[in-house]
Amino acid sequence: MAHAQPVVETHSPIRSGRLIFGSAVAGVLLAVLWSYEFVDHVIGANVANTLLGEEAATASIAGTAAGLVFAFVSGVAGTFTACNIAMAASIGPMSEAGGRSLLRPLGFFTAGMVGVSAVYGAVGVLVGTSLPQLSTATIGTMPVRLVQSAVVFGLVGLALTYLGLASLGVVPDLFRNRPVARVVVLGALVGAFLIGRPYPMFIKLFRAAVESGNPLYGAGTFVLQSVGNIVLVGIVVAVLSLVTRGRFTTMVARNPRRTTIVSAALLIALGVFLLVYWDVRVPSIFGIGWFPTMPYN
Repeated sequence: MAHAQPVVETHSPIRSGRLIFGSAVAGVLLAVLWSYEFVDHVIGANVANTLLGEEAATASIAGTAAGLVFAFVSGVAGTFTACNIAMAASIGPMSEAGGRSLLRPLGFFTAGMVGVSAVYGAVGVLVGTSLPQLSTATIGTMPVRLVQSAVVFGLVGLALTYLGLASLGVVPDLFRNRPVARVVVLGALVGAFLIGRPYPMFIKLFRAAVESGNPLYGAGTFVLQSVGNIVLVGIVVAVLSLVTRGRFTTMVARNPRRTTIVSAALLIALGVFLLVYWDVRVPSIFGIGWFPTMPYN
């Protein structure tokens, strides 16, 4: 009970307003500065090529074993994505849900993520190429697959922003005194990233899963893709929890006000980034509205 709504008790509305404004500005700036070419093609492709020992773009993923390996490797290659910001923002809520160790709440987070990934993988195989995510069609000048991305990431962005505002007491907190449920939902939102992801290696994996016609295979590969996305941060969290024998968790929980501030700021910044990037910047690329473009983009 002690950790519920700590910021509301210690922050004036003005200071909360400043935090919200600063976090929102950070999200907008990230949307302006973000380079998907660098993240996907320079970092992601090089990491995948190194781990696979061959060009990921042309690598064969025929067969179950090859598909599972490709799923995990391409997930690791996509580490530098918003998934890890969401996971970092979840450390505060995890400390409220896990007592002296972050391993148990890390399990809750992973359960929420895996649940969504597995269901979408199975459903994706059954629905197949009828999904907009696998379509090559366009609406006007904008690819249908990116319309799905804009809708999904827009909703996830709204949800993350709401959770950040709720932790500050600005809007009703649906998970007040329910820390485990909060962590599971945060994990589910990270799992939902796959529903909108247009990442080329993921689409290649998705098409291979559909061609297999096996929903269980689809579920397995999608789960490994999601796990790969957060494995590095997950390992860091697990190691810190084990090496410090719970002191890391105690240190995080010792100052609930600060922990709540950091988590709320990250959630709001990430939520605003997703909304602005996918629902403003991406459509502007296809002549729908306007958004500033950096020279390297």
